Amino acid sequence: MKVTLAATQFACSTDAAENLDRAERAVREAARKGAQVILLQELFETPYFCKDHLASHFELARPAEGNPVVRRFQALARELGVALPLSFFERANNAYFNSLAMIDADGAVLGVYRKSHIPEGPGYHEKFYFSPGDTGFRVWKTRFGSLGVGICWDQWFPEAARCMAIMGAEVLLYPTAIGSEPQDAGIDSRDHWQRTMQGHAAANVMPLVASNRVGVERGEKYEMTFYGSSFIAGPTGEKVVEADRSSETVLTATFDLEAVRRQRHAWGVFRDRRPELYGPIMTLDGEGTL
Repeated sequence: MKVTLAATQFACSTDAAENLDRAERAVREAARKGAQVILLQELFETPYFCKDHLASHFELARPAEGNPVVRRFQALARELGVALPLSFFERANNAYFNSLAMIDADGAVLGVYRKSHIPEGPGYHEKFYFSPGDTGFRVWKTRFGSLGVGICWDQWFPEAARCMAIMGAEVLLYPTAIGSEPQDAGIDSRDHWQRTMQGHAAANVMPLVASNRVGVERGEKYEMTFYGSSFIAGPTGEKVVEADRSSETVLTATFDLEAVRRQRHAWGVFRDRRPELYGPIMTLDGEGTL
């Protein structure tokens, strides 16, 4: 089965309605280009609010059930016949999660994934807002293949990518918000960021899509420049298409998932796995227990 994947990137303002309209335009443009699986960036409804510790930002969260943004993009996915992984800030009773709803091509929500790895650093104060996800890693069988999704910081963990691959993922998707490090202007993580995910594609022999935001955003204490550079990687880790650091962009690439499956199985990386030897990865220090 040939499937066309899309990565998108755009800047986010303080006007939520404007951001949602930008996201819809990106989805429509990707669909016009033939995309069937379209990835929007992380938390696109607002600026990246985790730059600051502000309790008022909790008011941005909504429950998954009845979420008006999810409903809007369900209708869009149904209209266009596309699979649409959708990032949103979830309130669940007294808990808050960085979440994603997997919307299939008929508009149905197949389930929700809650971000597993929550970062904490200057300008990336996510631990203030989000509890660690409790869903475990998720893989969904959509009209256009089995899709595994990690959210931003999840993309730095090979364990997450491998788990999704073992669970049957045929494509790995990573919505993202990453850019400058406010405490040190000399740090540019762009190439490291890309190479890490290219490694996931290569190690698991499957395509991968990463969608990041662009633009300068100012918080109370920090100013951050998001470096875009969204890309789609092929099953040997090669970058097939790549955006620049600053432009609103829609990228597409087409893969024959059946041909990739044959390639993956012929390469033997799953046949030759030794799970009984991997105990140390189940501990924090390689020796003890969690």
